[in-house]
Amino acid sequence: MTLTTYICFAMLTVSMVLLDIWQTRGGNITLKRATAWSIFWFVLAFGFAATIYLFWDFYAPNSSYSAEKATLSFLTGYLLEKSLSVDNLFVFAIIFAQYSVPEHLRPRALLLGVIGALVLRAILIAVGAQLLVQYHWLLYIFALFLIWTGVHLAFDKGQEQVSPLPEKLIRKWASVTNDFRGNALTVIESGQRLLTPMAIVIGVIAFMDVMFALDSIPAIFAVTREPFLVLAANVFALLGLRSLYFVLQGMMDKFLYLKPALSFIMVFIGIKMLLVGSAWEIPTLVSLAVLILTMTIAVIASMLKQRQITQVDALSNDNQTN
Repeated sequence: MTLTTYICFAMLTVSMVLLDIWQTRGGNITLKRATAWSIFWFVLAFGFAATIYLFWDFYAPNSSYSAEKATLSFLTGYLLEKSLSVDNLFVFAIIFAQYSVPEHLRPRALLLGVIGALVLRAILIAVGAQLLVQYHWLLYIFALFLIWTGVHLAFDKGQEQVSPLPEKLIRKWASVTNDFRGNALTVIESGQRLLTPMAIVIGVIAFMDVMFALDSIPAIFAVTREPFLVLAANVFALLGLRSLYFVLQGMMDKFLYLKPALSFIMVFIGIKMLLVGSAWEIPTLVSLAVLILTMTIAVIASMLKQRQITQVDALSNDNQTN
């Protein structure tokens, strides 16, 4: 991968971040608007996949990947990161509820959280790629970590609290105002610089971004170890996260089978990673099919279960009325 490719992609990323800032200006995000932009980001990712197929020799003139393999690896990695990022949205919702973040301030908090995630993941990808080149056995450590994470997620009780560690560290070293001051992270009162609760929210989001990256980065390395494809998949998965949050905001209590689906995906990807280089290596096309099938089943099962719950509630209300 050439330096020119990374510079051009960095410029593209900055342009897309600026576009995302522009489309969420004002902080008033309607469901219709969020849905339209979620579709736009999804289509844009597939458009980028088309450019990989057409111009892969320009992107990576010395790569061992063919254009077809690179395109398939990007799409699989993108869908994997997108599915795992849905869990991020639930945690963001918990953070906002836990710290009583006003609705009109949430787009800015999400923006800073996404930018932080992009920077952190770029660093982890660069470090992880170099480590895997020098120490192939780390792949198996990552694999076992993913399988453990998937099993742990399957038995997760879903506690509605996020780790207070970042807040404790921030409050230990700085004074914090009692209320939000718009989008400001700091204010000056009586000649003293104070942090606002927004700074704590951003700190907690950044901390959770690191936790999520420790799961998702090893997962995508099971799909491809081409750093550019790993980075591109993460960028496109994260960029549409803000719009997707507002789409799912009213549906979060309806996606009942998200955790089992993500648990299965993590274990599957961990097994795939363990089998890399063996006679039983799982093809990327199979991985893509498993991801799509798993999330489709989870969505349909959630819809059917929610419909059943609604019918039971309606019947119970009728019986109480009679």
